[in-house]
Amino acid sequence: MRRKKRTAAPPRRACCFVSELLEDAGVDRERLLRVHRQVLEGIILMCQWQLQRMERDRPAPAPGPRGRKVEVE
Repeated sequence: MRRKKRTAAPPRRACCFVSELLEDAGVDRERLLRVHRQVLEGIILMCQWQLQRMERDRPAPAPGPRGRKVEVE
């Protein structure tokens, strides 16, 4: 007996699948972009805070001569 070939449904594109999944979850594109922006702004704020902290915690340079002059022939 010959088996019938199954006709598979055309593969779904990943972008459409993600959009449908987000839509089913009740998340729209505008809200997602707002949250994405807030997350990026939070990361920027955290990095700025870390840089300020690093500057504040840097030890003061030691007083005295930094080096000596050497003549080269």
